[in-house]
Amino acid sequence: MEYKDYYKILGVDRNADERTIKKAYRRLARKYHPDVNPGDKEAEEKFKEINEAYEVLSDPEKRAKYDRLSENYRRWQQMGGQPGGFDWAQWFAQAGQQPGGGATYVEFGDLDDMFGAGGGFSDFFRAIFGGLGGMRDRTYRSRRRADQIRGRDYEQQVDITLEEAYHGTQRILTKNGRRLTVKIPKGAKTGTRIRLSGEGEPGYGGGRPGDLYLVINVQPHPIFERRGDDLYRDLKIDLYTAVLGGEVDVPTLDGKVRLKIPPGTQSGRKFRLRGKGMPKLKQPDQHGDLYVRVLVQVPTDLTPQERELFEQLARLRGRK
Repeated sequence: MEYKDYYKILGVDRNADERTIKKAYRRLARKYHPDVNPGDKEAEEKFKEINEAYEVLSDPEKRAKYDRLSENYRRWQQMGGQPGGFDWAQWFAQAGQQPGGGATYVEFGDLDDMFGAGGGFSDFFRAIFGGLGGMRDRTYRSRRRADQIRGRDYEQQVDITLEEAYHGTQRILTKNGRRLTVKIPKGAKTGTRIRLSGEGEPGYGGGRPGDLYLVINVQPHPIFERRGDDLYRDLKIDLYTAVLGGEVDVPTLDGKVRLKIPPGTQSGRKFRLRGKGMPKLKQPDQHGDLYVRVLVQVPTDLTPQERELFEQLARLRGRK
């Protein structure tokens, strides 16, 4: 009898956890499902192998027995065992044996119904696991899992402006003649995913459809730089305001605010405007901060009188 490497069939490591095994099974089952490959006998056989492997590796009792068998089989090979010489008798399912001692294989009507008589589990599976109680129910559930394959999820990038991310916005999509209105919440960031349940790839064999995810991309802004929920911007002020102090208007994404400039402000100084940054995605009533860096503008094209006044100031400040 031919030994079957169920881990190799699913493409997983022997120490793979339940989640990894399930993920590998679903990926392969979707790829080789009869609905996806009508009339392809090779894909059909691969599909049956995948389901058989998952039936064993997803059941802790079967997996434990299979792992013990595999360890003995590999040890026998390492000792130079020849094909056909392995003693399978001790591994055969014992329940249901007839008086003569030969193993009686339990017949199942699930995958056979799907693929035709004899098209379900292999002789290897039937011999090793045929005597485990509850097999008919588990294999039925296995067939249902295989038959009902969930559709794949789709992703679609959506570009929005920083202003739209600040105030919230919406997009209208058309899918199969239907109009879908999608709300994009305040505070959305680049990478924010908005899920449209059931709008992905249709399922196979009655499986539920996948989902559609809109992946937000916030476009760069010519004035504001976003860092998390905070915003940064530069603001030019004249020399006289920097020297003497005063107030200036600061445009924000939510209107103008007045900023007090203290006398003697140096170019490059940063001012923090609390709560004038971006709304927080999950707490839109709360905002980050806006950081304003002032850039002092030096006057050019001075008149002779203006130049004389600056020279007087320089002399007063001790310049020779």
